[in-house]
This record gives sequence, C-alpha cells and structure tokens, in this order.
Amino acid sequence: MVEKSELSSATAANDWWSHLYGPMRQLGQRVAELFQPNSEAATTKDYYEISVELPGVSEDQISIEVHDHRLTVTGEKQSSHEEAGKSFYFSERTYGSFRRDFRLPADADADNIMATHKDGVLEIKVAKTAPEDSKAKSIKISRG
Repeated sequence: MVEKSELSSATAANDWWSHLYGPMRQLGQRVAELFQPNSEAATTKDYYEISVELPGVSEDQISIEVHDHRLTVTGEKQSSHEEAGKSFYFSERTYGSFRRDFRLPADADADNIMATHKDGVLEIKVAKTAPEDSKAKSIKISRG
C-alpha cells in the first residue's frame, strides 16, 4: 500500500500552505461523506451484492462505473419545489449530487455486473470469478 510520507523539515518550511489547508481539506471530505447515500454490502457464493438507498432518484439520474477494481455510483437528486401558493416551514429532504465508491475484491468480475433499481433502492450484483487451481510449481535454481 502506498501511503503519504511525512515532509522533511526543509520541505515543510517551503510547503506551509499544505499544513495550513490540510485540516480544512479533510473537513470538506468528512462533510461530503455525511451526504453519501446509505448502503449495504454482502456476499453470496456467486456474487458480491451492494444495495444503495436512493429515494427520489430515477434510473436516468444514476451512473455506475468500474475502474481499477473500484465501483463508483454517482448521480443527482434534483429539487422539485415548484408548488405555487405554498410556504414551506421546514424541509428535511436533501438534494444535490452524490458519489459512493466501493473497492471490489480481487475475485470480482468487472465484466459481469448487473444493476436494478426498484422502490428507491439500487441493487448491484458483481459476479465472482472462478477460483484458480492452486497447483504447486517447481522453480529451477541456477548457479550464481
């Protein structure tokens, strides 16, 4: 795994902006996580199953992509407050863009994914690849 390395003291003096704005950037990421749709992930013998709650979002407002064993669900729930003659006292409904990323295991078949949308829930099934036979392999040793 590649991790972010700590800055050396010489570099830190020149890179004080990243130290100043780093916590703010992290806060922005945390706020964005609060608005992600709720989801569940499970596994069966043949599939990985992911359910994402998307009430009020139609199929044409949802996009699903797979790249480098990462499945991404994006979309937008649009506001529909065009009701004449009403004054709203409060609204607890959320609107706007959303994004949810899922890292797929190594045995997930990115070419065999199915998705259905019913009653505000997006169901995604990712097929598992057949396990490879693990046969012993002899390695020849050469003189050095």
